[in-house]
Amino acid sequence: MNAHFSPEVLEEEMVQTKQEKKYQIVLFNDDVNTFDHVIEVLMSVCQHDALQAEQCALLVHYKGKCSVKTGTYKDLEPRCTALLDAGLSAEIE
Repeated sequence: MNAHFSPEVLEEEMVQTKQEKKYQIVLFNDDVNTFDHVIEVLMSVCQHDALQAEQCALLVHYKGKCSVKTGTYKDLEPRCTALLDAGLSAEIE
Protein backbone atom coordinates (compact mmCIF):
# COMPACT_ATOMS: atom_id res chain seq x y z
CA MET A 1 0.00 0.00 0.00
CA ASN A 2 1.39 3.34 -1.05
CA ALA A 3 0.20 6.25 1.08
CA HIS A 4 0.04 9.69 -0.49
CA PHE A 5 -0.29 12.75 1.69
CA SER A 6 -1.28 16.13 0.42
CA PRO A 7 0.62 19.21 1.64
CA GLU A 8 -2.46 20.21 3.64
CA VAL A 9 -2.50 16.89 5.53
CA LEU A 10 1.22 17.11 6.27
CA GLU A 11 0.87 20.71 7.43
CA GLU A 12 -2.00 19.76 9.75
CA GLU A 13 0.09 16.95 11.24
CA MET A 14 2.98 19.37 11.81
CA VAL A 15 0.68 21.87 13.55
CA GLN A 16 -0.73 19.15 15.81
CA THR A 17 2.76 17.92 16.68
CA LYS A 18 3.90 21.47 17.50
CA GLN A 19 0.85 22.10 19.71
CA GLU A 20 1.43 18.87 21.62
CA LYS A 21 5.05 19.71 22.49
CA LYS A 22 5.65 19.26 26.17
CA TYR A 23 7.55 21.75 28.24
CA GLN A 24 8.73 21.57 31.83
CA ILE A 25 9.09 23.95 34.73
CA VAL A 26 12.53 23.66 36.25
CA LEU A 27 12.92 24.87 39.83
CA PHE A 28 16.38 26.06 40.89
CA ASN A 29 18.07 26.05 44.27
CA ASP A 30 18.54 29.27 46.22
CA ASP A 31 19.80 30.25 49.65
CA VAL A 32 16.67 32.21 50.55
CA ASN A 33 13.61 29.99 50.73
CA THR A 34 12.94 27.41 53.44
CA PHE A 35 12.00 23.82 52.69
CA ASP A 36 8.57 24.43 54.17
CA HIS A 37 7.95 27.41 51.89
CA VAL A 38 9.06 25.52 48.77
CA ILE A 39 6.89 22.53 49.71
CA GLU A 40 3.84 24.70 50.36
CA VAL A 41 4.25 26.57 47.06
CA LEU A 42 4.72 23.35 45.05
CA MET A 43 1.58 21.88 46.64
CA SER A 44 -0.40 25.02 45.88
CA VAL A 45 0.89 25.93 42.41
CA CYS A 46 1.78 22.53 40.92
CA GLN A 47 -0.80 20.43 42.77
CA HIS A 48 1.88 18.19 44.26
CA ASP A 49 0.99 16.04 47.24
CA ALA A 50 3.14 16.56 50.34
CA LEU A 51 5.54 13.70 49.55
CA GLN A 52 6.09 14.74 45.93
CA ALA A 53 6.68 18.36 46.97
CA GLU A 54 9.16 17.30 49.64
CA GLN A 55 11.04 15.06 47.20
CA CYS A 56 11.28 17.90 44.67
CA ALA A 57 12.52 20.28 47.36
CA LEU A 58 15.23 17.79 48.36
CA LEU A 59 16.28 17.25 44.74
CA VAL A 60 16.51 21.01 44.20
CA HIS A 61 18.57 21.37 47.37
CA TYR A 62 21.04 18.58 46.59
CA LYS A 63 21.14 18.63 42.77
CA GLY A 64 20.64 22.37 42.19
CA LYS A 65 17.49 22.00 40.11
CA CYS A 66 14.51 19.75 39.48
CA SER A 67 11.73 19.50 36.92
CA VAL A 68 8.57 20.10 38.94
CA LYS A 69 5.82 20.12 36.29
CA THR A 70 5.43 19.12 32.65
CA GLY A 71 2.75 20.13 30.21
CA THR A 72 1.86 22.59 27.51
CA TYR A 73 3.38 26.06 27.55
CA LYS A 74 -0.11 27.52 27.99
CA ASP A 75 -0.63 25.49 31.19
CA LEU A 76 2.86 26.05 32.58
CA GLU A 77 3.25 29.79 32.00
CA PRO A 78 0.87 30.94 34.77
CA ARG A 79 2.26 28.29 37.13
CA CYS A 80 5.83 29.44 36.53
CA THR A 81 4.75 33.04 37.10
CA ALA A 82 3.14 31.99 40.40
CA LEU A 83 6.36 30.24 41.48
CA LEU A 84 8.35 33.38 40.67
CA ASP A 85 5.81 35.56 42.49
CA ALA A 86 6.27 33.32 45.55
CA GLY A 87 9.99 34.10 45.49
CA LEU A 88 11.19 30.85 43.93
CA SER A 89 13.62 30.63 41.03
CA ALA A 90 12.09 28.77 38.06
CA GLU A 91 11.91 28.77 34.29
CA ILE A 92 10.12 26.93 31.50
CA GLU A 93 12.28 24.75 29.27
